[in-house]
Amino acid sequence: MDTASITSAWVSGWTVSRGTEPAVVEPWGYRIHVGLPEHPFRHVLPHPDATCVGTLCAGITEPYAWLKVMAAPEEVARWITDDWTIPDDPGFMMTKKLDPAARPAPPDGYARTTETKDGVIRVRILTPDGTLAARGQIAPTGETAVADQIETDAAHRRRGLGANVMRTLEAAAAQAGAETGVLAATTDGMALYDSLDWYYRGPLTGIVRAA
Repeated sequence: MDTASITSAWVSGWTVSRGTEPAVVEPWGYRIHVGLPEHPFRHVLPHPDATCVGTLCAGITEPYAWLKVMAAPEEVARWITDDWTIPDDPGFMMTKKLDPAARPAPPDGYARTTETKDGVIRVRILTPDGTLAARGQIAPTGETAVADQIETDAAHRRRGLGANVMRTLEAAAAQAGAETGVLAATTDGMALYDSLDWYYRGPLTGIVRAA
């Protein structure tokens, strides 16, 4: 998959995962109406440059608007205007060939649930008393599926729960017909995804307009 295909797949799956309206295709990429008070919408740019990013930054005045661009933070920092900042950790686009047979057993001492609703597969790992220890979701959209919101509670880390969630999601998405997984990793998540053979495909930088 090239950058444009990866970005298109990520946008399609992300909108399903987050329950937003489908993205609107623009000349520079995609516009997603998110509808949250501190995240009203986001623009996703698969092939950003100084002119395109600068024009969007100058023309968008709504507080907390976001741009997500496939470029490194140090490059993007030179393109934005004073009303915009780069608040997030660096992001990393990643892909993986999905295996329908990769579903692991539930982790010892925990219970695992899997459910599908509105096109999103959700996995939760619970302690014996029902406390949420780890979770994640994946949205298959045809040949690709986007993994999203992968989280492990701090008290339950380094026990393989994140890997268990991911492999369960990957297998479920493959069984639903997806062939390739796509995700946007944070710095904290990179070690997990590297260990699960996800492949780095390029940087993803978030930019937000000041209040």
